[in-house]
Amino acid sequence: MVYMQHNRAVKATKASSYENVIGEISRTCLLMRTRLISRVLTAMYDEGLRPFGIGSAQFALLVIISRMEPATRAEIGRYLHQDRSTLTRTLKLILTEDWAEEIEDEAGGRRRPIVLTTAGRELLRDAAPAWRAAQSQAKSLLGKDGVFAVTDIANRLTKRQPKA
Repeated sequence: MVYMQHNRAVKATKASSYENVIGEISRTCLLMRTRLISRVLTAMYDEGLRPFGIGSAQFALLVIISRMEPATRAEIGRYLHQDRSTLTRTLKLILTEDWAEEIEDEAGGRRRPIVLTTAGRELLRDAAPAWRAAQSQAKSLLGKDGVFAVTDIANRLTKRQPKA
């Protein structure tokens, strides 16, 4: 009898501890909140860019390639803090649609830098109004302080090199 009472007390304590942990996580978890914000913002940009046959991930990658070109997959991945397989999936559509291409390394090495094609540059130019509309929506959602915070954090992250 005493053992059963003890066992119930232990289970009640564990259940209470579990509820406390879940409560803490659901109230304070930055990961949950940033993922929610990311999904909502991504949907805004995806909707605006859809008529151009491109998603927000590919659009953003085209912009990064344009800023860094010529850049290898490894260089782009390091800049974006993105693993090779994720980058490869995102690049697949871009390369298939001929919005970017891998070029021969001028030094004759194994590097295959990526550059935008004329079609990629035209796509960025043509989709810019849709991007601006989504950007305006995102800024409205985040507010001035939110926009500043997101921009500041992203700028700090892109200046920091990930560990090799």
